[in-house]
Amino acid sequence: MPQNGRVNQSDQVGRGARRQLLVQLILGLACMAIVVGASGTARAENVLKIGTLAPERSPWGQVLNVWKRAVKERSGGELKLRFYWNGTQGDEASMIDKIRSGQLHAAAVTSAGLGKIHKPILVLQVPGLFSSWAQLDAARSKLRDEFTSAALSATGLRIAGWGDVGRVRMFSKGFAVTGPESIRGHKPFVGRENDITRSLFQSIGGITPAISSVPEVLPGLTSNRIDVVAAPALAAEQLQWSSRLDHMIGDSSTMVIGAMVMSDSAITALPADQQTVLRETGAVATQELTRRIRAEDEAAYQRLRRKMAVHALTDAEKAEWRRVFEDVRKRLVQQGVFSSTLMDRVVKLGG
Repeated sequence: MPQNGRVNQSDQVGRGARRQLLVQLILGLACMAIVVGASGTARAENVLKIGTLAPERSPWGQVLNVWKRAVKERSGGELKLRFYWNGTQGDEASMIDKIRSGQLHAAAVTSAGLGKIHKPILVLQVPGLFSSWAQLDAARSKLRDEFTSAALSATGLRIAGWGDVGRVRMFSKGFAVTGPESIRGHKPFVGRENDITRSLFQSIGGITPAISSVPEVLPGLTSNRIDVVAAPALAAEQLQWSSRLDHMIGDSSTMVIGAMVMSDSAITALPADQQTVLRETGAVATQELTRRIRAEDEAAYQRLRRKMAVHALTDAEKAEWRRVFEDVRKRLVQQGVFSSTLMDRVVKLGG
């Protein structure tokens, strides 16, 4: 404000700086208009369509939405990610098919989707191999490049980043799972193309599994068509399966893996700068998903422990499960799901 009829010197300096900034902005916009006018039009907006089974408000959804905003901001709005949540694009097998047909450009998948791309990747989920995240990380690091290049050459799909879903625990409805024989006569959920879980229950014997897709599990638990589910605590909680379950085993001997898979042709069709934005922001998102999901899965397990009857395996029961796991590995090799060479390598990596 003027004081005694004179303009304050700092006000003059401030106004001068603002005038200079305004001039620079106008000149910048004018230059932009000249460039756009010379080239005809600005670059078209690119939108990548990505499917996932995850709910938007889940921990996965929260991190993916941050990635979505980062891509938009870093690209100046020229590249956008559009997510389809809650399996609205079908189960993971359907999403992989849609990527191949061009209906989707990418999908955040678990092992169910990875098996459709390159089945040997699923050897990392064979039960009894890894008892810690550190062991899994070490084995996956050794095999990462081999799996990634094989998936790309076989299907044209790029593994853009690896992730995890959580530690697998056995949940049940109306009874306690203890040793392997306690499941006989019951109805465990098995994914339609899940050779590992199918082999597990074949090894136990006396079981007729409920073959279903992930979206069918909750109705199956409600109708009692399913009464056993092997899943991470976080997945059981987020998919609402835990609302129909009342018993769990506290021990875990398997981790569910996952990845972001993308159409290689869709990615290479993007301008180079947008590919860089996608790659760099995707790497950060993958790292954050790994950190957060592992922590969230452990927190979900602790919550469910307070709601369910938890069984701690005895030494004798652990020995029974180890025998079953050994038989599962033999079956998977005999059935041609994994080569004996790959199985031996992963067994050694698991220690």
